[in-house]
Amino acid sequence: MPAHVSTLQLIGMTALTLATVAWAVVVTRLLRRNRREALAWHAARALPAFPHQPKAAPPRESVELTPAEQDAFAGLVRRLGGRSGRSGRPGR
Repeated sequence: MPAHVSTLQLIGMTALTLATVAWAVVVTRLLRRNRREALAWHAARALPAFPHQPKAAPPRESVELTPAEQDAFAGLVRRLGGRSGRSGRPGR
């Protein structure tokens, strides 16, 4: 025991330390219990604020391209595909 610390100070510090540890244990247990209850509540009850989500995806949409559009798209793919490995600037 340090010479400059009184017995009452040591008892007070020990009591504060024990109270802090007890408080931390109680708060931790309360938070764990509340988290379990909250998870069970959410799992058992659907949230009414969100609309019902469909189980399946919507049907896919497709559009037929004209021959001119197909040629333009093929040219774009060729132009963009030729840039791999280069600096990405046109004309180089």
